[in-house]
Amino acid sequence: MDNTQTSPTITVVAEQEPEESVAPLPFRFEWNTGQMRLTFTADTDLPVILSGVSDTDSAVTRTMQPIVELIATGDGRSRTTTRFTNTGVGSRLRYASHAESVQDGAAELEVVQRDQHTGLEVTTKFTASPVLAAARVKTTVANTSATPVILEAVSSFSAGAFVYPGESTKDLLLHSGTGEQLAEFRWTTQALWSQENLADFNSADMNQPGRGGVEKVSTSTWSTARALPTGALENKVTGRSFAWQIEHNGGWRWEVDNVREDEDSVALVLLGPEDLDHHWSHKLEPAEAFTSVPVSFAVSGAGFVGVIAELTRHRRWLRRHQNADTSSLLVFNDYMNTINGDPTTEKLLPLIQEAAAAGAECFCIDAGWYDDTAAGDWWPSVGEWVPSARRFPDGGLARVVSAIRDAGMGVGIWLEPEVIGVDSPVAQQLPDGAFLQRHGQRVTEHQRYFLDLRHPAARAHLDATFDRLITTFGIDFFKLDYNVTPGPGTDFEAFSVGAGLLGHNRAHLEWFAGLRRRYPNVVFENCSSGAMRADFAMLELFDFQSTSDQEDFRLYPAIAAGAPVQMLPEQAGNWAYPQSWMTQEEIAFTMVTGLSGRLYASGYLNRMNSDQLELVHDAYRQFKVIRNNIAASTPSWPAGLPQWYADTIALTLSGPEADLLYVWNRGDENSEISLDLGDGVHTGQLVEIYPRTLAPWDVTDGPGNTVLMRPGISGATARVYTIPRG
Repeated sequence: MDNTQTSPTITVVAEQEPEESVAPLPFRFEWNTGQMRLTFTADTDLPVILSGVSDTDSAVTRTMQPIVELIATGDGRSRTTTRFTNTGVGSRLRYASHAESVQDGAAELEVVQRDQHTGLEVTTKFTASPVLAAARVKTTVANTSATPVILEAVSSFSAGAFVYPGESTKDLLLHSGTGEQLAEFRWTTQALWSQENLADFNSADMNQPGRGGVEKVSTSTWSTARALPTGALENKVTGRSFAWQIEHNGGWRWEVDNVREDEDSVALVLLGPEDLDHHWSHKLEPAEAFTSVPVSFAVSGAGFVGVIAELTRHRRWLRRHQNADTSSLLVFNDYMNTINGDPTTEKLLPLIQEAAAAGAECFCIDAGWYDDTAAGDWWPSVGEWVPSARRFPDGGLARVVSAIRDAGMGVGIWLEPEVIGVDSPVAQQLPDGAFLQRHGQRVTEHQRYFLDLRHPAARAHLDATFDRLITTFGIDFFKLDYNVTPGPGTDFEAFSVGAGLLGHNRAHLEWFAGLRRRYPNVVFENCSSGAMRADFAMLELFDFQSTSDQEDFRLYPAIAAGAPVQMLPEQAGNWAYPQSWMTQEEIAFTMVTGLSGRLYASGYLNRMNSDQLELVHDAYRQFKVIRNNIAASTPSWPAGLPQWYADTIALTLSGPEADLLYVWNRGDENSEISLDLGDGVHTGQLVEIYPRTLAPWDVTDGPGNTVLMRPGISGATARVYTIPRG
């Protein structure tokens, strides 16, 4: 794949040293990255405020929301609530300086503030591509006093510039998401001021600020198991939109709060772990510093679709140095609706041959390859990662690996590295300090212990495991799973359980980044019981993410079509698992799901007839044709954001070569599907590219939209169209 399609190339003549600016207060200063303008207000009696953010103009608001919220023990909020606005330290921060620079092809801005009362110095750092209207933000707190300060919350970023002069608060829409195992990536759009969300109570008349808010919280290490760390605010009239993501593989919180009225009516606060929800507090000794988890935001004047497109491009830019999987490797995995964690030589060999014949480029042996128990109960014994002798007689696992290579495919294997089963010999070999602990006991969930990757013995065990597997079998691809979650954290060598967990979370990312440096050509999948840890902290480092463990092919399209709000389309590993008992239309349906992002293949291909296999082979061929286009695309939803119970689900991936249109229908044979494909698109431009061996749908131009009909086709059915550029 041409990397210039997925990562914008930035030409920098020379690195620019920071230019620090200090001016008499009050004043405003701007940071113009090339595609985005941020306007800040600094005053003698107020914290620094982001008063304007736009991709098109320099309009500013009268918001009073500071860019940093910070709580210290004994110095909570300046106005009591359980929100994270009006914090005591945050309200006392005062502008000290700001500096701009260009580093590694990125525009950077650092804004420094100080609190004279606590002696805390706070630096908020913005990093952006000069060709995008988006930025990453982190906040660092340094203790310049002579006494320790206990931190209880540090926002990564806060803002309130969402209602501009002449705009109405009532026009704001909030887009937010829910993740649930087997029902991931469900997005809703609601009026921000509504029965469900914020209420207008005439704050000016009562001289009272708002205390309400929409709060989304994730706890522990399944960071996307319930609420999702991505959201957006959209003005439905003007199109002005702001999207965000919290980039952390542990606990996080975002809130959209009711402040006062009009231009000062809304506040957004983005945080990693904090004391209220995550039992996090951190003792900051004199001369020490703490840095928040990173977050990102994007802006657009083109509504929700426009701002998600910009956030998508920003994600690619942040991943511009990840090069192991530039061709979107086509992986066949034996697990989903197929071997289901019970691999043997006898079961694998015929499946390997059929996967290779279909065009798979890598074959992954999933869970169970290490299990030597007669009952196949491997759950409590994982952790040693030694191949089973019982499952692979006559040549061992090496025989299966050789069969994969002889068939012309790379070798993949499943691993759940961060846990040790309670019955594993490794549980006794490693010291207690190598495991997450609370109250002097190892944290145990579902017969598993959790490695604490702050500990050198835990990291050494994982390094030795990967070194051995890669050296012995030449592994090209790892599916890394994570099926249990440890709760609030660990109090072992930690000031708080939340601080212990944050330390482990960060150590996990550092360890994995080191593993990638040692094996830069190995491809890694992120899996956590489907997509329970699909945050960008993980996805920045991993090559792709399995989007679900959903086994019902009819339910999967809603997940697949919603995934690109949370991740890059080329990272959305959507399972396609055709079976011999399926009708031709049902096989096409599941293959379209796979084609709508990163095709992740499975299914008993060795049990299918020639007509069925042709549908599978054609899908594999089509994926290889369109995968580069997908890897440079941005998403939109011509039937609206996918709804779990809807008959019709549609996704468009707009790339440099063509727009790819995916349409699934679960209605009856007389269903009429209306799609908004945008101005200038007519039926003659739609070319059905999959399936090519089944009866095509009827396509007509309706008033303001495109109408698809599926005459005479019963049951679940789906199609892929291309709309060429030019």
